[in-house]
Amino acid sequence: MSKRAIVLAQKVESRILILRGQKVILDSDLAELYNVEARHLNQQVKRNAKRFPVEFRFQISPQEFEILRSQNVISSDGHGGRRYRPFVFTEHGAIMAATVLNSERAIEMSIFVVQAFVRMRRALAANRQIMAKLAKIESRIESHDADIQDLMGAIRELMAPPAPPDRRRIGFQLSSRPVKGYRKAS
Repeated sequence: MSKRAIVLAQKVESRILILRGQKVILDSDLAELYNVEARHLNQQVKRNAKRFPVEFRFQISPQEFEILRSQNVISSDGHGGRRYRPFVFTEHGAIMAATVLNSERAIEMSIFVVQAFVRMRRALAANRQIMAKLAKIESRIESHDADIQDLMGAIRELMAPPAPPDRRRIGFQLSSRPVKGYRKAS
């Protein structure tokens, strides 16, 4: 892969967000990648609405819009920002957008968009595998910890000195109290 291709792929990857459990890209970011205006992209999508079911493209909710705005992904209204909630495109929607735009740049960039989504999918799958392995190791360690604690308890019991036996003394014992009928010599 050439340096330019790597830079473009990283540029695309950095714009992919996770929203509603899906990897998506904002319409403005996709339009920038395809070198068109966001309104032109959305206009072409509206003209070809049958090609964009909800699984390919959807408008974000007001709450999601506020979250994205607070993360500086979207500028606020007072600073020349958007006045409507943006649409987001899934991987398949981004590819379909390239076909309705039908420009060389859109076709070229759609390849990088697809590659970025694929890399993210692989990274997430690898992450899930790592998390599963960590959970397995953690459970083993916990069971080993309990076994080690039991073993340490048994060793402590073996190392403790035996308790002195409770024995009665054998032989004559003097009592400290006076005996009846016996007087002390003066």
